[in-house]
Amino acid sequence: MSRVIAIFNQKGGVGKTTTAMNVSGYFAILGKKTLLIDFDPQYNTTIGLGVIHEPSETIYHALLAGQQTDRVIKRTYLARLDVVPASQDLAGALVELIEVPDRESLLKKFIDRIRDQYDFILIDLGPTVNLLTVNGLMAADEVVIPVQCEYYSLEGIPQLLDTVHLIRENLGHPLKISGALLTMYDKREKLSRDIAREIRKRFPYKVYDVEIPRSVALAESPRFQKPIMLYAPQSPGAIAYEELAKEIIRGNENQKEHSIPPKRDIFETISSHPYVEKTYEYDYGTYAPPTLDIKHEKTKKEVINGEISSDTKEPLVLMIHEEGNFKDFFDSLTPENK
Repeated sequence: MSRVIAIFNQKGGVGKTTTAMNVSGYFAILGKKTLLIDFDPQYNTTIGLGVIHEPSETIYHALLAGQQTDRVIKRTYLARLDVVPASQDLAGALVELIEVPDRESLLKKFIDRIRDQYDFILIDLGPTVNLLTVNGLMAADEVVIPVQCEYYSLEGIPQLLDTVHLIRENLGHPLKISGALLTMYDKREKLSRDIAREIRKRFPYKVYDVEIPRSVALAESPRFQKPIMLYAPQSPGAIAYEELAKEIIRGNENQKEHSIPPKRDIFETISSHPYVEKTYEYDYGTYAPPTLDIKHEKTKKEVINGEISSDTKEPLVLMIHEEGNFKDFFDSLTPENK
């Protein structure tokens, strides 16, 4: 039985297309028959792999213009890797799908016709939530979430988990979160290391062991219309994506087997203290009960019954920790680390 994996994050620029291109390439090299579907109106996967096709031979035409399935599946220079290209016509599908019956399942029907021909089918989704996104997630068995090791990527994680929760609850599709993938990781930067640590600590599902580093070769390879293993096979990025492909193939034995809890609003206001520089009111999530700390540079002061367990008179910065919530993390960093 083939595995259908969507590569998805509502935020742009986190490495979705780079991940889709290179993981599918390594699947093929590792002996797995693989199909990569470009389902992004920006069609960067199609451009990055140099897919040659007629204007009427795209995923849009297969779904909405009656094009034959075998006409839109294109071979690549990797023996076991096929691609279904996209074009800017896919943007028009958002309007056309409104009047189509069972509009959220068109891509699933397309995949069901061919999934027995492949070991893996990867779907490269765009950085938005719309009918195309819903089609991609409904067609997938599982989702891989690339997360850039920068602050703004953390902000979108709760919304992304809410999207998956809505797919599960409202459309009745048992979509599994395969794992989060740390991308653009730079071990020389403290901020990058801190955010990677916070994601591994708080993300309520599996986080892949491998981290995808910032790599010039990864940025250059689409220019030459090659996946990284054909452009710079010994580069750090190539080695990382090979390890990721092997980790996905091995499966998700260590994945946390619990569903996303229903969202509920919790407001927690920490009363002002004479020596606390700032207090914050948070509407934070529901993945774990919060623990409250006071932090100032290298010292850490506990809050016990509303009182700070120290007589220090230096300004303190309040930080609220909670698994699955990242809103406060950036506030906790000292200015020199931002």
